[in-house]
Amino acid sequence: MSEKNQEEDNQKSKNPTEVEETHQNPDIVQKKEFKEKTIEEKLKDSEEKVLRSLAEIENQRRRFEKEIKDAFEFGSFNFAKENLAILDNLQRAKEAIKNDEKLKVNQDLDKFLENISIIEKDLISIFEKNKIKKIETLNKRFDPNFHQAMSEIEDYRTEPGNILQEIQAGYMLGDRLLRPALVSVSKMKSSKDRENSDKKEKK
Repeated sequence: MSEKNQEEDNQKSKNPTEVEETHQNPDIVQKKEFKEKTIEEKLKDSEEKVLRSLAEIENQRRRFEKEIKDAFEFGSFNFAKENLAILDNLQRAKEAIKNDEKLKVNQDLDKFLENISIIEKDLISIFEKNKIKKIETLNKRFDPNFHQAMSEIEDYRTEPGNILQEIQAGYMLGDRLLRPALVSVSKMKSSKDRENSDKKEKK
């Protein structure tokens, strides 16, 4: 028997698993490794998708909360602004009654005005409880963020830009401007006007 035939017989007599192990196809090994990597990648992709979904849900929740808050604030803002008209009309009515010559002779006038003042104070108290506060103007400098100048008054006794008169009260709702205060602001007199006023004072 030749050596070649003997070698073939020896290979045939070997365990089939041994033959498979010794002659395992390298392509199969690569495919196996590729499959394992793909599973890992799939797990990683799934994890990233879950995290992205959770982040998106959280963003939607925050947007929803902000929309609710904005809607509530916007609604309360408009409601508060409209209710200022009630206070304005009440104060105008009070001043008109005070200055009415016919009503001045009425003995019950003081009681009537007192009742109006009580309603006015109650309304202001309700406003303050709901964070609606009046903008101060007395002895204040003009600030375009809170005041609106309706007129300028020449006055050499005060610095230009000082508020001299409040025409209509302004209000804040928390940190937001509900309505600017309408005011008259001082301005510097011209040199001729100052000379004339000085002459008048000397006389």
